[in-house]
Amino acid sequence: MEKIFIVGGTPLTGEIEIGGSKNDTLAIMAATLLVPGVTLLRNVPRNSDVLNLLEIFRHIGVHAQWRSDNCLAIDASTVKTTEAPLELVQKMRASFNILGALLTRFGTAAVAMPGGCDIGARPVNFHVRGLEQLGAVMTLEHGVYQGEVKRMTGTHIALDFPSAGATQHLMIAASLAKGRTVIENCAAEPEIVNLADFLNACGADITGAGTAFITINGVEKLNPCEFRVLPDRLQVGTYALAAAITGGDVMIRNAVYDHCRPVMMKLEEAGFLVLREGNNIRVKTTQPKINPVHIRTSPHPGFPTDMQQVFAALLTLADGVSTVTETVYESRFRYTTELQKLGAEINVEGRTAIITGVKRLSGANVSCTDLRGGAALIIAGLAADGLTQVDELRHLDRGYDEMVSKLTGLGAHIERGTDRISAGGLRVCSV
Repeated sequence: MEKIFIVGGTPLTGEIEIGGSKNDTLAIMAATLLVPGVTLLRNVPRNSDVLNLLEIFRHIGVHAQWRSDNCLAIDASTVKTTEAPLELVQKMRASFNILGALLTRFGTAAVAMPGGCDIGARPVNFHVRGLEQLGAVMTLEHGVYQGEVKRMTGTHIALDFPSAGATQHLMIAASLAKGRTVIENCAAEPEIVNLADFLNACGADITGAGTAFITINGVEKLNPCEFRVLPDRLQVGTYALAAAITGGDVMIRNAVYDHCRPVMMKLEEAGFLVLREGNNIRVKTTQPKINPVHIRTSPHPGFPTDMQQVFAALLTLADGVSTVTETVYESRFRYTTELQKLGAEINVEGRTAIITGVKRLSGANVSCTDLRGGAALIIAGLAADGLTQVDELRHLDRGYDEMVSKLTGLGAHIERGTDRISAGGLRVCSV
């Protein structure tokens, strides 16, 4: 089993290029199932979630081919089955969105309950209820949802919560419906807007993406197009925090500031200089101490739940007491026990983590508990004294491709391998 080895204490400096958004890619890939013909997607990351969805595509007959490092051609005109393999779907949550696409286009589909990170209840009832409101007959047997429909019919759907996944799923499903669909209480993340832009580029008629109300006028068919995936705003936040916790100075290229505003504003509150330079963001350390801050997660445009773990790593070294309150998921503090192994002082009370900053962290053996919790451990390890060993990397690989090489390019002493020898013999005394 591979592990990541980090010798912390080196300020990160230089430039880093941000790749495509995992969440944006997965939603757009699901939408390509509506399109007979070859769709060309650019800026596609090669993380394990994307590769897993490609395996699902190949199983159902979709032809997909990499044309360059980040250019993916998808031909959904060759679908041979609308039943997705159980063992692949259960590896990732976003795979569930193919249900609506297959059901809308072919009238039948079977997809298992999705997997993903264990961060609390993430029911698919919003998805299923919306598909039923569009006219689908849904049944659940042995953990597999089976859907049947002659043709989706436009309707009014009011979501109980602004779920990004449900908003994306129902936008896709309604694109070929007969008549008009209005979705109320929608998620407003940048990935929602970009999915609508993709569908519209294929010939859909969608307005209101990025607001609480999205209107979809169903069309008869969609056509292939060439489209670019958004930069990954969560990676922007992660590498910005890596620069901050190490006292570094890093230019992050291919970053959309407006997509990252809540995180960048909190970084400034913590005492760091954040400069917006076109499509780049520079994060620079300008003071010796980290100010404590208080974070409360909420749906976009609030502070993203996917960034609270990584920001908490920074706050373990703040000069005072910080709090992180999680309002979206009820079980997203498992990572705190791993940070405590590094010397962090964290007390979780209900949905709030109370973080008392310490003078230093010290290296230890820790395990990724989920995707973003894993990123938090990497960030903390970059600042910890001595050697930090991180395992259970399958979680981290779901959202970060080439993380080790990118951090190495900024000067981090970090390597990956089955042991310290295969990782290159990283030693505490070599730094």
